[in-house]
Amino acid sequence: MSAMIYQAYQNTVDFTAPWRSGAAAANAALRGLPSGLPDKVFGRLAAALELISRSSLTYDRPDYGIKPVAVGNREVPITEEVTFATPFASLLHFKKEGVEGQPKVLLVAPMSGHFATLLRGTVQTLLQDLDVYITDWHNPRDIPVSAGKFGLDEYTEHVITFMDKLGPKSHMIAICQPSVSALAASAIMSEDNHPARPASLTLMAGPIDTRISPTKVNEFAKSKPLKWFEDNLINYVPMQCKGAFRKVYPGFIQVTAFVSMNLERHIKQHKELLEHLANGDAEKADAIKTFYDEYFAVMDLPADFYIETIRDVFQEHLLPQGKLTYKGRPVNCGSIKKMGLMTVEGERDDICSIGQTLAAQDLCTGVRAYRKVHHMQAGVGHYGVFSGRRWNNEIYPLLRDFIYVNA
Repeated sequence: MSAMIYQAYQNTVDFTAPWRSGAAAANAALRGLPSGLPDKVFGRLAAALELISRSSLTYDRPDYGIKPVAVGNREVPITEEVTFATPFASLLHFKKEGVEGQPKVLLVAPMSGHFATLLRGTVQTLLQDLDVYITDWHNPRDIPVSAGKFGLDEYTEHVITFMDKLGPKSHMIAICQPSVSALAASAIMSEDNHPARPASLTLMAGPIDTRISPTKVNEFAKSKPLKWFEDNLINYVPMQCKGAFRKVYPGFIQVTAFVSMNLERHIKQHKELLEHLANGDAEKADAIKTFYDEYFAVMDLPADFYIETIRDVFQEHLLPQGKLTYKGRPVNCGSIKKMGLMTVEGERDDICSIGQTLAAQDLCTGVRAYRKVHHMQAGVGHYGVFSGRRWNNEIYPLLRDFIYVNA
């Protein structure tokens, strides 16, 4: 892949921006016409114009939009508060005014092409009983090259730093990809007898050992040499951006790969959206638009982080073999002792299959058996582990009780 394809893509997006703006303006004008005109014709035209106006990705983080939660007999509003920040991430606190004593939890979000807002439903549920913080990762295309590199070590370092900011007796939950860094951070902090080491660690659908029942995602990561990923997927941030010339795995390539995995489904969804818009079915149209507003809000991945994750996690399996290092130090999961460990997997997960997260239980030989919990949720795929009805009604109650037992 040409090292300038991201620049060409951005130039195309900028060039076609007036078309999308024009389509949006024309749609607004059509929607404002008096009733009684040929609604079917104008409805379909307005629907087509709206789809044109939406036909691009966004690199801006969506709002979390967290709703007030019930605490006792009152509704408590949520205030977002950045308690600490680096060029690469903010430690974002979902503050509940006047609510004290709930266990502090760091929710470690994946850096996988979408913003941490993908976990808004997870956050909304956790806030019922927990004091929630999240790793709100910044888009690398907005981070100047002068801020330095960001690789797997830097990711783990952020987790350690953020846990330090939360303080002693705090808990950590890692969703998917960051399970490796969360476990590594817990091991390093335990070995150092760090006062803010996690009181409990929950790993959800994470690739601890991808040698177990490899998925198509795992097989693709091993199907090509590392140099292929470097030559074909790494690009430079366009010169129009604050992070110009930073090397990244572009978000638009990642989301294209996601879409291609379920292309028929996405085409069907947009056909249905067109029909709902044309027929004036706002509720059904809004549901689809809300999903794609999040799905097409993409962020780039720092090149070092992407390549090191492919190499260390998916190709060489360093953590389960006891060969992973953090800043040159061996990561010894056996050093984890005074901590609860919970692993959660989904029966139908086609990204991180059954057994890959459970592997953490065998690695943590120093954790007493009575402090280990594993849950395999029947009937859910990858996203169902941390979102949706079964997450809310079946997984979350177990997780909440596990945290409170280890508080």
